[in-house]
Amino acid sequence: MSTLAWDNRRDTGYGASFALAFAMHAVLLAILVFGVRFQNHPPETVQVELWEPPPAPKAAPKPEPEPKPEPPAPPKPDPEPPKPEPKVEKPDIVEKPKPEPKPKPEPKPEPKPEPPKPKPKPEPVKPKVPPRDVQAEKRMQEQLAREQTAMNERLAREMAAREAAARERSAREKAMAAWIGAIRNKIRGNINLPPDIAGNPEAIFDVSLLPTGEVLTVRMRKSSGHKGYDAAVERAILKSSPLPKPDPASLFERQLELRFRPQDK
Repeated sequence: MSTLAWDNRRDTGYGASFALAFAMHAVLLAILVFGVRFQNHPPETVQVELWEPPPAPKAAPKPEPEPKPEPPAPPKPDPEPPKPEPKVEKPDIVEKPKPEPKPKPEPKPEPKPEPPKPKPKPEPVKPKVPPRDVQAEKRMQEQLAREQTAMNERLAREMAAREAAARERSAREKAMAAWIGAIRNKIRGNINLPPDIAGNPEAIFDVSLLPTGEVLTVRMRKSSGHKGYDAAVERAILKSSPLPKPDPASLFERQLELRFRPQDK
């Protein structure tokens, strides 16, 4: 029952398919017909005007005639025997005398150039000597003598001043040494040497004082290495105030450097 129903069922899609295929073929046929009709149009005519007549056609070249054969040449006659040549007498030739050769001119020696003559040396120009003025020379000599005398006097004064300064410096040094010696002698008399000191060490002190000899300050610059000796010297300086005054008083100096050794006398 089910098989019969399947066979008897109508297929509705075949009709539509055939109709569509027919329509497509009709459209293609119409396109081909109209396309061919539009392309088949009559050719355009072209008109040409000729201003000069066309050139005449060239005549065909005439055929060249065939060469005729040349007739045979007649036979040559036998050659005649040669005739004897007439003798020609030679005329007498008179020899001309040869010209004598001209002597060649000898070349003249070229003159040698003379060496240049030395130029005379110009004489040196002698300076003009002015006329001698005896009075002017005398005045000049006197001026030179005065200048020499003044220079000698100046040198003598300078030497004397140097000698005086040296003497004054020496005297000042001696007076200064005497003043320092007097101060050291007074201070040394007030030093109480410690019993355990050994050797001869040096102690240096800077002492500031007034023109009256009073001691203001005492400062040790260098230690002797023995504290007891250093302290004894400092106490002796303060105890010795006022210190001796210099002679002359112009030798006074506010700061003095005093050196002390235990074995100094």
